[in-house]
Amino acid sequence: MFRDLSDGAKGAWCMIVGALLLTTQDAISKWLTTDYNAGEILFYRGFFTFIPIAILVVHAGSWRILATRNLKSTMIRAVLGAATSIFVILSFLFLPLATALAIIFLSPIILTALSVPMLGEHVGWRRWIAVFVGFVGVLLIVRPGADGIPIYYIIPLITALLSAFRDIATRHMRGGDSSVSILFYSMLVAILAGAVSLPLFGTHWPSPGDWVLFATAGTMIGLSHLLTIQALLYAPGGTVAPFKYLSLVYAAGIGYLVWGDVPDAWKIAGAALVVGSGLFILHREMRRK
Repeated sequence: MFRDLSDGAKGAWCMIVGALLLTTQDAISKWLTTDYNAGEILFYRGFFTFIPIAILVVHAGSWRILATRNLKSTMIRAVLGAATSIFVILSFLFLPLATALAIIFLSPIILTALSVPMLGEHVGWRRWIAVFVGFVGVLLIVRPGADGIPIYYIIPLITALLSAFRDIATRHMRGGDSSVSILFYSMLVAILAGAVSLPLFGTHWPSPGDWVLFATAGTMIGLSHLLTIQALLYAPGGTVAPFKYLSLVYAAGIGYLVWGDVPDAWKIAGAALVVGSGLFILHREMRRK
């Protein structure tokens, strides 16, 4: 059935599942920030991000699937991805999971705006409206106060910008490298970035229980990035990017189950707008089939 869908619908479903895995991994990383710095988390979980890659290489029966046709573009995308991961972890140090993600997920708005001048993609007026509605939902969740925005909110804002540029770099690679190759080099640069930070910020050996968490997070992040890359290879950024907003809904549920965070009426209303805009875009894509 998946093969019968349009490329836009395939990209949407890849993003929906990838968002769930990535948000669950984000919650694990936030839990680990109490005992480990960002470099340690990036380094230790990085080993396990290669598990999905290894499985796909074995399935393909050849290491050639990891070959890159454009090393420069691949490394640009990998560096942007590593920088995004670092700032994501730093965001969780200062903000609740759902709040940090609400700001980080301004990136689809940035991506949609930049995909027209930088990628030459067409975004129809209905999707523009749906994206705008999703943005309003984010504002309802965050609700900036009269005192302004504290300085640590800049961290997830930088994350959102880096994420948008990373996705634009991925779109430029369409028709070239495989999603497995893109993911391999991105995870390799991420683990190297974590390794470089260890002498600067210190490190200690994880407990057996923490190794389980690192393994789970690493495997999830590998799968989620693979799905996200594949989504962007299937369809334009303006089509699949809004589905990242579903992470806000996932984060609210995880936050309640793990930390006892209860969303108020404003957050629920914002989440409803986010989900509604995403479902509308999926409906439009499936009608085009």
